[in-house]
Amino acid sequence: MNLKELHTAENFFFRQFPEGFESEEMNDIKRKHKFDKAVDFAHLILSKKELKQIKNSMTNIMKFVSRSSMVSVFEKMRFRDFVKEMDDITQFELVDAIYELIHGNEEVGFNKLVNILRIYNLAKWPLVSVYLAYYRPKKDVFVKPTTVKRIIKYLELDTVVYNSKPTYEFYSGYRKVINTIKLEVDESLRTSNAAFSGFLMMTLPG
Repeated sequence: MNLKELHTAENFFFRQFPEGFESEEMNDIKRKHKFDKAVDFAHLILSKKELKQIKNSMTNIMKFVSRSSMVSVFEKMRFRDFVKEMDDITQFELVDAIYELIHGNEEVGFNKLVNILRIYNLAKWPLVSVYLAYYRPKKDVFVKPTTVKRIIKYLELDTVVYNSKPTYEFYSGYRKVINTIKLEVDESLRTSNAAFSGFLMMTLPG
């Protein structure tokens, strides 16, 4: 772990934005992403109660993914088409996987979700990690491949090895590392793991 690079990034950020995430520029970005509203929506539709209503859940899950600013437009379109075409059994399996991921055995749910999406060539990191990232934003992480690879490279996170195919081993390992290294920076930069990752994306070399 390269703490020197991390602190260099932190110093650079505060030189550019002395008020941190409360600066006018950062507030503009926050308004664009509507992160807090997305978190509230996740808590509403991904609760135990709501996920037991399969048909409503599929509609809400499609809305949730479509509203996420962290998922690419291309992935949103493919996921939307997937939801429209899936049969009742697949709907049940997908909702059950997300339920297990959030409220049950996380690893089992993760693997179930990946296996379902893989059949339709949709097992992509953003479409797997988006649920936890919004539901537990201070604990869980959103895996955007380009950002994650930069973070691993420049902070020399040699305890995790990125894999383009979503695996629970990488997810849990990367999450652990992020939750460890974020304690090394100012508290204002770690209001959520999405905010912390955004700070790194803005400051680490491209």
